[in-house]
Amino acid sequence: MSKRIIVDVQYDQTRVAILEDNELVELYMEGDDSHTIVGNIYRGKVENVLPGMQAAFVDIGLEKNAFLYVGDINTDKSVFEFPGKQAPSVNDARALSIRDIISTGQELTVQVLKEPIGTKGARVTTQITLPGRYMVLMPTVNYVGVSRRIEDETERTRLKEIAERLKPHGMGMIVRTAAQGKDQDDFVQDIDFLCRLWARIQSKEWRGKVPRVLYEDEDIIYRTIRDFYAPDIDKIIINNREEYDKTLELADVLFPGLRQRVELFDDSIPIFQYFDIEYKIEKAIQKKVWLKNGGYLIIDPTEALTVIDVNTGKFVGSRNLEDTVLKTNLEAAQEIAHQIRLRDIGGIIIIDFIDMGKEENKKKVIEVLESSLKKDRTRTNVLGFTGLGLVEMTRKKVRSRLSSKLLKPCPYCHGTGRVYSETMVVARIEKELENEVKDSGIWGVAVEVHPSVARTWTEDGGKNIDILEKTLNCRIYPRENHNLHIEESIIHRLVDQREAEKYFLEYKES
Repeated sequence: MSKRIIVDVQYDQTRVAILEDNELVELYMEGDDSHTIVGNIYRGKVENVLPGMQAAFVDIGLEKNAFLYVGDINTDKSVFEFPGKQAPSVNDARALSIRDIISTGQELTVQVLKEPIGTKGARVTTQITLPGRYMVLMPTVNYVGVSRRIEDETERTRLKEIAERLKPHGMGMIVRTAAQGKDQDDFVQDIDFLCRLWARIQSKEWRGKVPRVLYEDEDIIYRTIRDFYAPDIDKIIINNREEYDKTLELADVLFPGLRQRVELFDDSIPIFQYFDIEYKIEKAIQKKVWLKNGGYLIIDPTEALTVIDVNTGKFVGSRNLEDTVLKTNLEAAQEIAHQIRLRDIGGIIIIDFIDMGKEENKKKVIEVLESSLKKDRTRTNVLGFTGLGLVEMTRKKVRSRLSSKLLKPCPYCHGTGRVYSETMVVARIEKELENEVKDSGIWGVAVEVHPSVARTWTEDGGKNIDILEKTLNCRIYPRENHNLHIEESIIHRLVDQREAEKYFLEYKES
């Protein structure tokens, strides 16, 4: 499989695209107004504690207070005091009231787990993690783990033994996927760097105002190389000389073998256009996704969950209905995994595959879905088919969906995807005229509306307008305005015949 990282650096925004076999699988963006805060560490103050929710809100200096759940509070360190008894474990802490652990006004060092999404503030934890190239240092817990993406048990055991030997006293570590096949010497520099970083963070903990930032994660290019670079990455292509040189310096220090794979893109064509990424981004925000066989998906996000519907579309098959349905569902399962990863869809996901009669075919679809999801770095959990024939799955929600970064709610439909029909708009205008004009003694009104609304209003020879004129004792002149939205209208009061003639002259000239 061909894998490339394409970096588009512009004056106010940097975009990073991950391509697998020329398919866009992940997209990251960072600009003057869109810095990610996941991974940042803050010294904050508890604003209020909610025992009924087993949670607290912590002021970390952002627009909205951060959300701290009791299960994300580390109680193993001396930062929390429990007079006369031993500090509870994390599992025991969940059984306690959160008031037994923290209190309003208390200062805490927390790390952002999830970005603010919609109306919700950031989610934070007191269990700090510092990612390196091969290891993740967990200075507040005493634990060693190995990435679940390393499946070979012999390799897992070997890496865990190395981590146990190198682990700083009283701290924990997780071995990252990139460590697979590496030796102990490869990890020493990584661990030393992370320990020095934690010491610098601790030195800032007790100095300065609260809330404040103690640590901000590196920029988007550094994070991408740190988290994605592996021997199977063929090229990293960057369109900016300064960032290209910085990446080469980074390669010399931390990533042997990377220098030969970094390229400077200096073509006159925009880099995302050259690699056809702009077109792929456009497709990634569409509601309908076509499958190669002619079927299609409908992806419909809501506040609580995302629903994905599978349809046969243009695909009619060649053998029988069950075979046609199975082929469509199998291709859909692969594309769904791709779309979930690309669009960064998190939370609960419900998939409505086309109904299948055979249990063995349902099993095949689930197997393909799970296999395709293994490429995704974000944790997913497929629960299988429900009694209604729907597939339930979850995906860890860390960032906002891609669509929320590229799109904003429509100011006309307010997110419904619908606008009023012409008939409804006409009815609303007539009601508005009744409220404003009736018994006012005004001579007439000119009403500017969208052309389709004007056509609807004047059909049948304008009989409805005649009736309304008699009711209001006022003349009504509908006028087309191509610049208006279908729901908009502009009412001009006409005091007398002379005012009307003046309006029509100005209207004609415009």
